[in-house]
Order: sequence, then structure tokens, then C-alpha cells
Amino acid sequence: MTEIQRPGALYQQVAAAIREAILSGEFAPETLLPSEAQLMARYKVSRPTVRNAIAALRAEGLIEVRHGKGSFVRSDGQPTVTLDRRVGRTPEGRFAMPNGTVWDEAEAPSVYRTHTTKDTAPLLALNEEEALFGCDRFLVDRATGARTMQRTLIPFEIAESVPKLAEAPDRAPASIYALLAEAGHELWWSETVRARMPLPDERAALRLPDATPLLHLARVTHGTDDRPLILEELRVGADRAELAYRISPDDPTTRHTPT
Repeated sequence: MTEIQRPGALYQQVAAAIREAILSGEFAPETLLPSEAQLMARYKVSRPTVRNAIAALRAEGLIEVRHGKGSFVRSDGQPTVTLDRRVGRTPEGRFAMPNGTVWDEAEAPSVYRTHTTKDTAPLLALNEEEALFGCDRFLVDRATGARTMQRTLIPFEIAESVPKLAEAPDRAPASIYALLAEAGHELWWSETVRARMPLPDERAALRLPDATPLLHLARVTHGTDDRPLILEELRVGADRAELAYRISPDDPTTRHTPT
């Protein structure tokens, strides 16, 4: 038995003791924690105190509660996928994503009409409430099981200027790049990445463990006069993916400045 004699609220003291046991390896990754009754006896505290301590460790991401099974020590050993964010071209001139990852579509793409928001309008250099085509894809990496949510947003004006794009806005990004290049655009890309906590539907769709953030990538394809043409968004669990970029020296005489 371990007597709790530390400063702070009692549940915080219990959480600290369990945390130490996890970090020391006493409670190994993927193992079931002792029951509430066993923890109560070990630390000589009440059931509410144990439950509050477990809730605090769950919020930290050290443990996860599996309904009907109990509380498990979380493992950092999940396989991850490397997302190579370069855009390449084949010897034949086709656009290609230089990533060996094989993504399976878990469901058919969903195409719909939507509009710019306070978040997407600045990226596309448009006002809010301007019309867009949207296409959502839900993808699963065949090798690791990592899950991603991909969204492509195409302004009506851009789609109307490229008839094949208006006819099939659910094309894959590389195919869209090809159509934009055929329309006379010299393409370049800008991308931002941020981490945030998932919304409930994102957490469920991506099967994220407790207290796991997601990576939210926003890529803008720019064309003639640096004009934003389309916006791609990718959401993936931060515990299952890492991003890779090739960075080259910029020529100041040809540097692009996003508008």
C-alpha cells in the first residue's frame, strides 16, 4: 500500500502517484490498470477520489478508458504514416504525389455545394458566403490503418473557367492540378499546419484515443498572378502521422508572396 502524503488536492496526489507508476514502467503500456477497488486500497482514498484521478490522467492522454473493459495505459507504439507533402511531376509531365502510402477510400467521395466561411474565405482571397464546390473523402492507409479526412474546396468561378472541373469536382487533387495547368496556370502551393483538439465527429471518424489532437493541414493551390485557385484540407490524428517536406532555397527574384 502507498500512503499519499503530498501537497495539492487529494485526487491530484493520486493522479501523480499513478503517473509515476506508469512512467516508471510499473504499469506497462497497453496493460489494464488496477480496478477502482484496488486503487482505493493501494492509496487509501475514496472511490470519487480515484475516479477524479483517472479522469485527470485520461485528460492528459496517459490512459484511455475502453467501455466495458476498464482503464488501460496508453501506448505510444502505434504505427505511424509519413505524409510526404511535396508535389512532383512524372517524366511525362503529369502531377504526382511522391508518397508510397497507399490510401483506400473507406467510402465514396461526397460532393456538395457550400460557401466560404470566416476561416476559408481569407485563404481563397474571397468574401464570406461565396459559392464553392466541396468534395469530402475518407481515406485509410493500407499499411498502418491511419485514417484521414480530406476536403477539397473549389470556388464556382474557378470551376466555371475549367469546364472539366465543373463537370467532375470530385477529381483527385493531382488530376485537378493537371486541369488547372492545362487552363494556362503556372501552379505553386502554400501550406499551413496546425494542431487542435478534434470535434466529436472528427474524433469518432478518425478513431482518436482520449486527449489526442489532430493535425489540420490547409494547402492552397495558386495560379496566374499568385491567385488562390483551390483549397485542400487534411485532418489526421497527431498520434498516427508525421509530415515530411522538401525545403529548397528560395530565389528572391521569383519569390511568391501570398495575397
